[in-house]
Amino acid sequence: MILHSGQPRQLVICADDYAISPAVSAGIRELAVAGRLSATGVMSCMPAWADEAPALRPLGAAIAVGLHVTLTDQRPLGAMPRLAPDGRLPGIGRLFKLSFGFGLPKEEVAAELERQLDAFEANFGRSPDFIDGHQHVHLLPGVRQAILALFERRLDARHVWLRDCTDRPSAILKRGGAFKAGVIAAVGRPLSKAARARKIAMNRGFSGFYDIRRQSLGAVLEGMLADAGDGHLLMVHPGHVDEALRACDSLTDPRQSEWETLMAPDLPGRLAAQGFAIASGDACP
Repeated sequence: MILHSGQPRQLVICADDYAISPAVSAGIRELAVAGRLSATGVMSCMPAWADEAPALRPLGAAIAVGLHVTLTDQRPLGAMPRLAPDGRLPGIGRLFKLSFGFGLPKEEVAAELERQLDAFEANFGRSPDFIDGHQHVHLLPGVRQAILALFERRLDARHVWLRDCTDRPSAILKRGGAFKAGVIAAVGRPLSKAARARKIAMNRGFSGFYDIRRQSLGAVLEGMLADAGDGHLLMVHPGHVDEALRACDSLTDPRQSEWETLMAPDLPGRLAAQGFAIASGDACP
């Protein structure tokens, strides 16, 4: 074990999928209260959001609370006759093909992003602290332009940051899930470049990919932080499991495992051994 001296680097631990179900939301709040998270992204299109927002509001001073833009698998907040003709958004594979095949209905996407931002603000009482995407949809062609348009029209780049899913190839190769991380980084570079040009703040480095079906966060944690610097963002998906989650998402039991790793008494020590401290919400980008 290598112990680092000096000021610890700030690690942004961001829990995705708040409001996907009551049990996931409860688990995320428990971690926030325990000081084990820096941020959480809200799926404001989910039916549970209106009920789960009041309990999250008091935590908005401790962690950053963002909009987790959702364009896959779930029901949109408004009619999308081309992208969701049966009232349900497509899977990520279909959305990916539409985005890169110039078949994405951009007007529908832009309108749904407006609705999701409206739903966030109506229930949380203020603008989000950051923007990212469920299954990284904010990176896709046709979607990223709509994200940037939100910054131009409604979001103040002095106070709202954007999740950057890129990192240095040398760092990616040192971690698990290198292939997927490399693909996501390649897809994300145009948005990262555009955001820098617009002076939109972003995290500095990104990880969180591993074989979630065969590995545990506890087993791969140190590896995912290899060659990470100050302001690095670690993506996690913790929470408890309920029937509402099982009904709408295939990622279930691993969420409980991640919750246990993040809540474990040894987590601060494990991070400190690599020279990290968990960033507070106001220390996020």
